[in-house]
Amino acid sequence: MAIPATVVGSGPTRVLALHGWFGSARGWGWLPELIDQDSYSYAFVDYRGYGARRDEPGEYTMAEISADARELADELGWDTYALLGHSMGGKAMLQVYADAPERVTAMVGVSPVPASALPFDDQSWALFDGAAERDENRYAIIDLTTGGRHSKTWLDSMVRHSVDNSTRTAFGAYLRPWAKGDFAADVPAPTVPVTVIAGEHDAALGPDAMRGTWLAQFPSCTLETFPNAGHYAMYETPVALATSLEKALR
Repeated sequence: MAIPATVVGSGPTRVLALHGWFGSARGWGWLPELIDQDSYSYAFVDYRGYGARRDEPGEYTMAEISADARELADELGWDTYALLGHSMGGKAMLQVYADAPERVTAMVGVSPVPASALPFDDQSWALFDGAAERDENRYAIIDLTTGGRHSKTWLDSMVRHSVDNSTRTAFGAYLRPWAKGDFAADVPAPTVPVTVIAGEHDAALGPDAMRGTWLAQFPSCTLETFPNAGHYAMYETPVALATSLEKALR
């Protein structure tokens, strides 16, 4: 394929999986191992500057992610597909839907960023803006968004995955589009099921943030709160996540 992706399963329900800012196509924790491969086909996408596409230049925007994701679906022969988006990938998921709503069968966001801009105070923006060059900022962000509950070993592994699977240029460039971009007015009212999953320990995109953004824009959206997770349900509560995904996609 011209656009590399990690494909898991060969089932009839097709899912394009769009990763978060700290992730990659291989940054979905234990989720790929828990997929019912007879029922689902998941294509885990790398963005430009990430994973297998680290050296591929780009504009590093949501529109570019959308175009590449739809091109990958064409290459796979998928006329229609469900969308799964984690964190930054949630915003990218909405861009795909805005660009080609007729192709989308369902949307599931895991701690997803909304289509609107996120509010940042000066201190928070400095923390996120400095994360491209300072690994200690990445550590602090992951720790903050998982409730300060997890071991240094795990936090270090998450930072290492981020550094090893994205260029600092691309990582830094994606920040403003996902954090401050606003195309909410361009997203049509969904005619497909929409589910958002939020960890109760996520200080940034927890249940209250979902109610103020996703559910406010899409009243038919279903919110599911995970009581033992923060921002990374695919690592923190993978079995619960896989089960909820099957329910939402079924």
